[in-house]
Amino acid sequence: MTTVDAPLSQHHNGLEFTNTYNQNLIWKGSLDCIAFSETAILEKFVALDKPCYIVKIAGEIGVTNDGYLVPNDHSTTTPIELLIAVPPLKIQQLGDAKFLSCYGVKSAYATGAMAGGIASVEMVIALGKEKILSSFGAGGLTPDKLETAINRIQQALPHGPYAFNLIHSPSELAIERRAVDLFLKYGVRIVEASAFLDLTPNIVYYRVAGLSLNDANQIEIKNKVIAKISRREVATKFLQPAPTRILKELLEQGLITELQATLAAKVPMADDITVEADSGGHTDNRPLVCLLPSIMALRDEIQAQYQYSQPIRVGVAGGIATPQSALAAFMMGAAYVVTGSINQSCIESGACEHTKKLLAQAEMADMMMAPAADMFEMGVKLQVLKRGTMFPMRAQKLYELYRSYDSIEEIPSSEREKLEKQVFRKTIAEVWEGTAAYLSQKNPEKLGKAVNNPKLKMALIFRWYLGLSSRWSQSGEKGREVDYQIWCGPAMGSFNDWVRGTYLEEPNNRKVVDVAHHIMTGAAFLYRMQSLKMQGLQIPEKYVQYHPVRSTLEM
Repeated sequence: MTTVDAPLSQHHNGLEFTNTYNQNLIWKGSLDCIAFSETAILEKFVALDKPCYIVKIAGEIGVTNDGYLVPNDHSTTTPIELLIAVPPLKIQQLGDAKFLSCYGVKSAYATGAMAGGIASVEMVIALGKEKILSSFGAGGLTPDKLETAINRIQQALPHGPYAFNLIHSPSELAIERRAVDLFLKYGVRIVEASAFLDLTPNIVYYRVAGLSLNDANQIEIKNKVIAKISRREVATKFLQPAPTRILKELLEQGLITELQATLAAKVPMADDITVEADSGGHTDNRPLVCLLPSIMALRDEIQAQYQYSQPIRVGVAGGIATPQSALAAFMMGAAYVVTGSINQSCIESGACEHTKKLLAQAEMADMMMAPAADMFEMGVKLQVLKRGTMFPMRAQKLYELYRSYDSIEEIPSSEREKLEKQVFRKTIAEVWEGTAAYLSQKNPEKLGKAVNNPKLKMALIFRWYLGLSSRWSQSGEKGREVDYQIWCGPAMGSFNDWVRGTYLEEPNNRKVVDVAHHIMTGAAFLYRMQSLKMQGLQIPEKYVQYHPVRSTLEM
């Protein structure tokens, strides 16, 4: 055993202590288990499953995970001074424990949906097997493909956890309805509702159709809704009960019962609200530090009004890409965190290899806003990658033409020629022929309107390019790389900065479970380090950095 008089180290490890309060506990243990070298100290800090004791011996500060504490009765003196003691820390302690129990998961971490199956079946299953909630990117898929995805996921995860995205389709509500019908048919119990501008009968139908009373005469909510929002007015709609007028419509159609309509007045439209800040895809580019407190205050106001038995949880998305950003969200009161853009670069995502490589090279400033295909006429934009693709510039040009002219024929011939040669790579007539053929099968009513509405016809022709560009990015369409539409937020660049020089720098090494593990473990580690700092320990930055290392540790 090392004695107190023995030399402890040959080099100063950089730790200093500035607090002067009296410690009522003392540390007992072997000197051999105390670390004084930089490498050994870091190992002690990272051992989150063990307590961490900061002690001082012969004027030098050391760190240990071993030993034990006893009350200081001041009857005897000890050469070992206890400076700080912090308990073990599990990632399950971050966020709201009720989020974990509600969804049967082991951490307050989830992955959000990316449309068209970019948030793929493989991604949902890989995360689900590790008890991490993941939302399948159902937006834009045909009913047949969605049904296939439901069957595959339910077969692999018969007890969950998994969620399916229900994306708002304001111009084609029938798409929403077909998705809801499938969710109800197959008993999909968790839906992530996104891009909603207002409540529709479809999302209300899904929610209310799952209401019942249990044996204790308590309301049971079988169909859970996680609403992704970025505006207070939209959040309000999901924080409140379903609108009476929509409930009446559903009753008249025989879709819900009188009991369900009555119960609907006592529960909110959502179990969880995901506050979406500056994210990829549909976004309002809101700053998280402003938006989250505002929505949490709104939640508290509405809770005080309705007195729900189960208060709504508020989580965050948009910009979550590192342990620092995840910890910041938790410290602001977030019940859970949701990642998006960064998962698109992982091997399980539905994006093609070329897209993944572009994402892995992205920096924070490599994003811009571009017109959205599904809400083109409304002027709605989404955030995409601009590095390595011409899509955002070409899409913006299409919208400018749409705003400036009332028909394709009004566009100057020189501009039409550029569209045909550079963007469409087809004649406008050929584009319209293909669009008309598609609509005749999928939406003949809209086709009929377009025939007599030149402005709508022009929009549909432009949406041909906008819609296909995201599919090209997923399928890896050869020769169309410069037209890839890649939904992405600045979080992608932040993630790339963080993992540079580690095994996760290479996209072929990026697994969604690894990413989740390192972000949450890193957040817990940073919490421990901040706790030590707040109690007076001055820690050099070399100790405070968390870098991903290959590991067999589980979350």
